[in-house]
Amino acid sequence: MDSNLVWLNFVDTIPVIACGCVLPIVFIWLETRRKINESRDRMQIVTTAIEKHPDMDVEELMEKISSKKKSLKEKLLAKLLWGFIASLLGIGLTILAIYLKSSGTGIESDFLTAISFGLIFLAIGAAFIINYGVGKKMLAKEIEAEQNNLTKQK
Repeated sequence: MDSNLVWLNFVDTIPVIACGCVLPIVFIWLETRRKINESRDRMQIVTTAIEKHPDMDVEELMEKISSKKKSLKEKLLAKLLWGFIASLLGIGLTILAIYLKSSGTGIESDFLTAISFGLIFLAIGAAFIINYGVGKKMLAKEIEAEQNNLTKQK
């Protein structure tokens, strides 16, 4: 009976070990692999460009390839996206809290945790959405100038 208890304790610690040890290692490995592949792709582009056009300015090409500058519009749309994601998560957790409270099956701490995190995510989402609206109004001229500049370059 004692070995079964030890086995159950070990099984209970598997998610903790997976989240605390294995998951960060996997994330670091994936990010490193992504950077290596990105670097390899850039080098292939530069090598091909040099083979086809030997008189090309390599530094200028590398700047164009490596610049991942987002436009103002893309930054604002990212804020809107994260605002909706956080708001939906907050709404879902709030609904879960209401369900736990009304069904009577949940523990009081489960209700308080769900409602707390739900309201926090809802506030964060609202802040992102408000930030998008204010930013869109304040940066309307800059976004239009940026769009005109991009169309002129093409």
